[in-house]
Amino acid sequence: MGMKVVIIMGSAADQPWADEIATAVKAWGIEVVSHISSAHKVPEHTMGLVQRYQAEQQVIYVTVAGRSNALSGAVAANSVHPVIACPPFKDKADYLTNIHSSLQMPSDVPALTVLEPKNVAAACARIFGLVDAGMRSKVAGRLSEVKASFK
Repeated sequence: MGMKVVIIMGSAADQPWADEIATAVKAWGIEVVSHISSAHKVPEHTMGLVQRYQAEQQVIYVTVAGRSNALSGAVAANSVHPVIACPPFKDKADYLTNIHSSLQMPSDVPALTVLEPKNVAAACARIFGLVDAGMRSKVAGRLSEVKASFK
């Protein structure tokens, strides 16, 4: 079992945002699987997804949920794996609602929040790079490319 990013969307409306994330993650050579599961409407399904991946070693969840972001918290509270919330937003008002909901997690619920799909992918690559030398090398190469672009 290799490195895997599991994207969980709160609804089908989140698919375009999740697709951006998946494309960016795949560009790093990381496997992506996607699911739709509302922590509010079908919490039993959400917990089933978390249990499905619990025994795997190299999993990072990326949760895509807006408004009242229970999804990120529910996954983080029940998984041994890192959770990165990447809430979708269509305008400034939507952004403000979604970012606050994603940032305000209860104690012992460590959901990280990253707003840009490409940055979520880069964060996943760096986390996997902690245990995978090949991924660490890819991250170092990307850093070199970025730095060289400023010369």
